[in-house]
Amino acid sequence: AFRAIFKAAMDSKQTFYLCPTTILSNQQYKNAEARFKNFPIRMALLNRFVSLKDTKKTLKDFSEGKIDLLIGTHRILSSDVVPCDLGLLIIDEEQRFGVIHKEKIKQYKANVDVLTLSATPIPRTLQLSLSGLKSLSLIETPPRNRYPIQTYVIEENKTIIKEVIYKELSRNGQVYILYNRIDRIIEKVNEIQRIVPEAKVTYAHGKMSKREIEETMMSFIKGVYDIMVCTTIIENGIDIANVNTLIVFNADYFGLSQLYQIRGRVGRSNKIAYCYLMYNPSKMLNDTARKRLKAIQEFTELGSGFAIASRDLSIRGAGDILGSEQAGFIDSVGVDLYLKILNDEINKLKGLPSAIEPQENLLLNIDTHIDNKYVSDDDVKIEIHKLINTIDSYDQLLEVKTELEDRYGKFDDKILIYMYNEWLEKLAQKLNIQKIIQTKEYIELVLPPELSNNIDGELLFRESFKISSCFRFNYKEEVIHIILDISQLENHYVFVILDLLKFLFDISQRKLD
Repeated sequence: AFRAIFKAAMDSKQTFYLCPTTILSNQQYKNAEARFKNFPIRMALLNRFVSLKDTKKTLKDFSEGKIDLLIGTHRILSSDVVPCDLGLLIIDEEQRFGVIHKEKIKQYKANVDVLTLSATPIPRTLQLSLSGLKSLSLIETPPRNRYPIQTYVIEENKTIIKEVIYKELSRNGQVYILYNRIDRIIEKVNEIQRIVPEAKVTYAHGKMSKREIEETMMSFIKGVYDIMVCTTIIENGIDIANVNTLIVFNADYFGLSQLYQIRGRVGRSNKIAYCYLMYNPSKMLNDTARKRLKAIQEFTELGSGFAIASRDLSIRGAGDILGSEQAGFIDSVGVDLYLKILNDEINKLKGLPSAIEPQENLLLNIDTHIDNKYVSDDDVKIEIHKLINTIDSYDQLLEVKTELEDRYGKFDDKILIYMYNEWLEKLAQKLNIQKIIQTKEYIELVLPPELSNNIDGELLFRESFKISSCFRFNYKEEVIHIILDISQLENHYVFVILDLLKFLFDISQRKLD
């Protein structure tokens, strides 16, 4: 990145260096000062810590071409920041910027070179790169005197927690403890204080004001505290060389890329760093969580980001449907579908047949968007989608419901319907339902031939009308068509159809028995 800045400056072009946080922008400004101290590159910093007087001077100088490099937060995207001759835009941790900021970034992308930096390899970014839609460069050579982070996946254990904290404090180091439950973080702080009474413990989480977070982080950087209990806010690339032990509670809740990013917060010096990924001993890990934890433990070598991304791509898939209101077309539809649509459009321009084969639909038109008021972080949203996707029974639905409410608070009916719909889809697959047709007036289910021929018609009519009087039936081409008139329903149609499928599933199981 600094070489690109140097080249741009030598070509008399200006550079924006965009950071997601104030602290990170301060850190990168210091790095730039050290790197360019022997070169005639003029630079400035723009964030909320810079005084109004200095900000006005910076804006004036930048517009007049007296500044080559402007480093800052989203403040540099404001309308009053007018470059003289912008040639390069560098985005540090692009995935941490919101929709509004990305729209502003897109305006610059049309006219300048863009370099995106990320310590966290994201599956969809990798997929786009492998597909040729984005160019990709890998930096696999670590800095000098850096060692692989010793990573352990273990059950939560207070004795081990005490030992690893004392071990770090004995070499005058500091400790990160990641506990991603804001409502209980004070309890965790008190618990850690009881385990290590002589240590100075602080905490930070996303519901604190920006100023509180920044002041706490600055105090921790200066060594005022020995231990910081925090949420995933440490993910944003803040380097503290003296922090070389990380304890992560409930590590099975995090995505692989997120774990990789979090682990990267330690091991930023010539000391050997330790990362302890802990999980609740009373909880049975699902297969996906087990694969994630195994992968993060397996890939500890420095520069293993590409391997992590490839493994995450295989575990999680290339993209998830996050809902229509998410930023970017790819985020909305998922990368796999996007690439199919892209290929289809290319074929149309070439006069070739469509690349998308028609498929029977087993999905109801349900809003699966998770509102920012409930959870704003995209990575967490993806984890929620993955969690909901595991629902295969009523017991699992209750388990997921309890887990979400426990971690993020109560959710609205929209997410509840989404959860029940996931169970509905699994039942439809188990029953081999041929297709589900949905219009504004009705929903039609086409039963498979085997079930159509073996079911007791009188029993089907009787039980269906117990569920709802809005059901109608047709028998076409030797299969039963069940039609639900949705305009007269009192309950949401997902609950009504689910009750019908549960009845059909019970009938089919009895036949098997």
